[in-house]
Amino acid sequence: MDREQVIHLGIDLGGTKTEIIALDASGAPLLRRRVSTPHEDYGAILRAIVDLIAQTERALGVCATIGIGTPGSISRATGGLRGSNSVCLNGKPVRHDLEALLGRAVLLTNDANCFALSEASDGAGAGADVVFGVILGTGVGGGIVIRGRILDGPNGIAGEWGHNPMPWPVGIERPGPACFCGQTGCIETFLSGPGMARDHARETSLACSPPEIAVRAAAGEAACEATLQRYEERLARALAHVINILDPDVIVLGGGMSNLDRLYANVPDRWREWVFSDRVDTRLLRNVHGDSSGVRGAAWLGAVLAR
Repeated sequence: MDREQVIHLGIDLGGTKTEIIALDASGAPLLRRRVSTPHEDYGAILRAIVDLIAQTERALGVCATIGIGTPGSISRATGGLRGSNSVCLNGKPVRHDLEALLGRAVLLTNDANCFALSEASDGAGAGADVVFGVILGTGVGGGIVIRGRILDGPNGIAGEWGHNPMPWPVGIERPGPACFCGQTGCIETFLSGPGMARDHARETSLACSPPEIAVRAAAGEAACEATLQRYEERLARALAHVINILDPDVIVLGGGMSNLDRLYANVPDRWREWVFSDRVDTRLLRNVHGDSSGVRGAAWLGAVLAR
């Protein structure tokens, strides 16, 4: 195998599919493959990852760096994975076991960190010193990249803004909806896709998905417009809180809710009220790589090993 050519492999380990991508040093994709994730079988999942890596390296004739993104993160206390939607992985030393099988170093982090790293490396946040990558989907997560490196923190939870309380709460936001984490009023309960749908149902007694709400608002339906305005105001407050603490150059949105075009103009216009500054230069941007950001970020994660 050619060890002179620098190739970075990224693996997106999901509950239903596992995807691999190979990037060259410039970020150009060389190969991409996807297989079904073995269902709740730890050993089979590890073998599937090892096989994907072996097949990809044989096809390209290289020995590559390896980064892996997964829901969940490594516990500092146990070394095991925690919070994965593939329950059989929880508590298991996934990174350690893969390194033993592969005979080399592997980097592993959660999918929000991978998203942030992807967009900071060659996406919407390229060239920025500090990038906050936001996932607004079924849940709400985030990752922080500073000068090209993920900020993980001593507890491995840097960027987990979705489980802070909604700042400057008003009305029904006190104490707020119950969250699966055991708290109430978490940002996730308002700004996730299901959170918007619940908010709309609470105000109108009608069941609508976020895309339906957006379409109806654009058609002039007042109740849907009101739901979007509440969402934008809450997102502005939540991001203003992040800006006051982190002061990022760029905030990049990902996840299904990032497809709401109006957010990129309306939210920065609103967040000025809560940011502790006479002007706000932080940019709010849509992601560049979309659904590919996770696997691309995993590949850039592996690039750290080559530095």
